[in-house]
Amino acid sequence: MPGSPLRSEAAPLPILVVSDVVCPWCFIGKRRLEKALALKPDIPAQVHWRPYFLNPWVPREGMDRKTYLETKFGSVERYAAMARRISAAAAEEGLAYNLDKIARQPNTLDCHRLILWARNIGEAARMKQRLMELYFSEGADLSDREVLVRAALECGMDGEVTRSLLASDADVARVEQEANAAKEAGIEGVPCFIFANALAISGAQAPEYLADALQRAANESRERRGEREDTGAAERAN
Repeated sequence: MPGSPLRSEAAPLPILVVSDVVCPWCFIGKRRLEKALALKPDIPAQVHWRPYFLNPWVPREGMDRKTYLETKFGSVERYAAMARRISAAAAEEGLAYNLDKIARQPNTLDCHRLILWARNIGEAARMKQRLMELYFSEGADLSDREVLVRAALECGMDGEVTRSLLASDADVARVEQEANAAKEAGIEGVPCFIFANALAISGAQAPEYLADALQRAANESRERRGEREDTGAAERAN
């Protein structure tokens, strides 16, 4: 005896995270998103990392950190005063923000290429985390190609293939297009979390706030899916 059609299982809720690896609030925001997801274990979600150039004017070879801080913030001392709040927030999340270790300010195009390539083996999040740890916690020079190759190896990628890709223009246009698309969409600050392609949250908000946004997006997605299925069933019945 035929019954009513079963509702299909929901696909994981997509979460787009637009961020840059040299943005300290992105470093903190990633950890807070992970905590938010842990608060809602009943909501399947899939995180997609998208590039953003916080400092597109930094040359591809990077630049001296002191010069960068003076150019962007006016002085090293002025930034240090701002950084104390960031360091405290990072410490609360179990992250180390070692400002004094950072000697070079990188251009992050190659970092975003690495994250893109890491998608192919399902390790984009791991790559993102490792690059930010190298920069914020260890003070590594992310404009050094060998630093990037070692990060790739640590994340399960082939070192020689990665070195060859980094030496080429592979996916430069793609990364630039994705980063430009974020700005064209009106994203002016990062991190920016976009839940289910509908609800955008800007800033490294508290885990509870992000968890609430996740729940709201899941509820709205469920309602839209139900409406579509009901409409489809009605059309099939006519």
